[in-house]
Amino acid sequence: MLEEASELIGMQVYTPSGVFLGNVNNLVIDVDTRKVDGLFISESNPLLVEDSKAVNVPFRWIQAIGDVILLKYFPKRVTARRPAAKPAQP
Repeated sequence: MLEEASELIGMQVYTPSGVFLGNVNNLVIDVDTRKVDGLFISESNPLLVEDSKAVNVPFRWIQAIGDVILLKYFPKRVTARRPAAKPAQP
């Protein structure tokens, strides 16, 4: 049984279909409510996240926490947003 939020750091995270997403590197904390708001994964699976970018998994997406963390939701693929091209100036 999890006794402290810091015990989440280092745990493996899996999608609902059982695909490994990455390990928890840090926690995202809501300082007003003093609750964990999300899990920060810095080196994510490149099959799920473009360029293995860091992702913040909202805590509400977690289905179960045991030996690993199982998510109840994760997008099929996360891609980086590209800034809109600026129009050429005359």
